[in-house]
Amino acid sequence: MSDSSPVLLQINGLQKSFRGPDGVRQRIVNVPAFTLAAGSQRALAGESGSGKSTFLNLIAGILPVDAGAIHFNGVNIAAFGESRRDAFRAQNLGYIFQTFNLLQGYTCLENILLGMTFGRGVDRVRAVNLLQRVGLGDRLHHRPHQLSTGQQQRVAVARALANQPKLVLADEPTGNLDRRNSLAALALIRETCREQGTALLLVSHDRGVLDQFADVQDFHQLNQAPAAAAAA
Repeated sequence: MSDSSPVLLQINGLQKSFRGPDGVRQRIVNVPAFTLAAGSQRALAGESGSGKSTFLNLIAGILPVDAGAIHFNGVNIAAFGESRRDAFRAQNLGYIFQTFNLLQGYTCLENILLGMTFGRGVDRVRAVNLLQRVGLGDRLHHRPHQLSTGQQQRVAVARALANQPKLVLADEPTGNLDRRNSLAALALIRETCREQGTALLLVSHDRGVLDQFADVQDFHQLNQAPAAAAAA
């Protein structure tokens, strides 16, 4: 995207701590400042346990912040209560998890349609088109256990994009895939986001994944929490 693209996400003074087994609170996230332009694609590089997943969960509103602001299109979503954060996430964000988080008792199509009920409303035609777009047009009525790992990831991608989000968060989305399927899934995620004008923020420790991005930021430099405290 152009440098003149409007800012979609602006974070200031973001902090999150958790209480350890010894009862002492450990700061996991301490990000003074972070911005992401609308429609842009960025990867955050960092080892497991560096706090990357916690950072994404704060942006998504899955976790409440201890301090700081998360402005999304100028609105401070960090100030929302839990129910309002949930509604905002469903309508504005897509999330691709490493473990996919598909509902095992439901078909591919039903997984997409259920996700839509929490967002802009159910659109069966769009759901089918998305599954066709990710190469699963002949697997609409298969359940997750009937799919390969790579196919399950494709369902997760389609679900994340179902509500036409402004931002997709991807947490080690290729971590359970082999190299060939990893690169194919990443290309699919990036291309589909680009087609919809959706911004993408991906975190990974995989150099092969990170090398696919022109915009890569070192999470260790971004996050000023003590290294010994990082546990997520």
